Amino acid sequence: MTLVVYISGHGFGHASRTIELMNTIGRLAPDAHIVVRTAVARALFERSADVRLDVQPIDTDTGVAQIDSLHLDEDDTARRAAAFYRDFDRRVADEAAILGATGASVVVGDIPPLAFAAAARAGVTSVAVGNFTWDWIYAGYPAFARLAPDVIPRIGEAYASADLALRLPMHGGFETMKTVTRDIPFIARRSVRDPAETRRTLGVAGDRPVVLTAFGGYGTTGLPIDEVTRSGRLAVIGGDTLPDGLRYPDLVAAADLVVGKPGYGIISECLANGTPLLYTSRGRFVEYDVLVAEMPRVLRCRYLPQDDLLAGRWEPAIGALLAQPAPPDRPRTDGAHVAAEAILNLVR
Repeated sequence: MTLVVYISGHGFGHASRTIELMNTIGRLAPDAHIVVRTAVARALFERSADVRLDVQPIDTDTGVAQIDSLHLDEDDTARRAAAFYRDFDRRVADEAAILGATGASVVVGDIPPLAFAAAARAGVTSVAVGNFTWDWIYAGYPAFARLAPDVIPRIGEAYASADLALRLPMHGGFETMKTVTRDIPFIARRSVRDPAETRRTLGVAGDRPVVLTAFGGYGTTGLPIDEVTRSGRLAVIGGDTLPDGLRYPDLVAAADLVVGKPGYGIISECLANGTPLLYTSRGRFVEYDVLVAEMPRVLRCRYLPQDDLLAGRWEPAIGALLAQPAPPDRPRTDGAHVAAEAILNLVR
């Protein structure tokens, strides 16, 4: 059995949850051969994957042009997408040939349109996994009407060829896959380490609140860490460099709270590890509105304006967040198992 998995190169969220899915597939079907086609750095898979993966570098989509994690360039986003989809038919033909040569049993995509168009061309069953679709994201940018008017319809056509869509919570889009869409629980990575042991490994001592900064793969400049920690009342850790033996969910579980931009990946990991989220705005990205509207129901969270973030005025918001009561709902976080079973059942 050979699975070919296409992962969006935009940020870390798509890759982190897909790695959790592939780890689960590997446990349920140890004989599975998993090929990954993505622009995501190989190092992320080496740190997080428990199964053997054949990672092959390729641009699967163009995502959003990020200046950093908090700012994006709408015009450049449209220009990059226009260039990518200008020769989309050639890309589809190339990928279909690769699927045939690989002997793919099923294609999984999170959530590049290329995956589903290529699978349809090759006659291979395809499964979409995600919480948003790129046509929905791009429809929020007026620049697409000016600079890339053909892109959104083309993406919709590709998505329409998917055989099954497994839709995660806090979702948007999926209109073109409505007839094949199933809702599943959160896919989330959970730490199995003792948080106290993780703190010792990180060299964090005392009973100060521990703050994990989480701004995704694009980072952000100007975080005033020295200002935040000057009083000695807070300890701040980052996830840029992980000591041997630690994974990112271990940091989430060891922190008293996370400070960052809201994205599916960090929200799901905060949920799974019981860690509240202090979040700031992230530029015009329509997913943000969905996440902000739905987070309070399932996660202790609080908004921190960017001005306060960059000025180091974190403590009042941190104190208020840590004093908040638990949210009303406790959602399931076993989406990786649900999705893995659905995918394997298609193959079987």
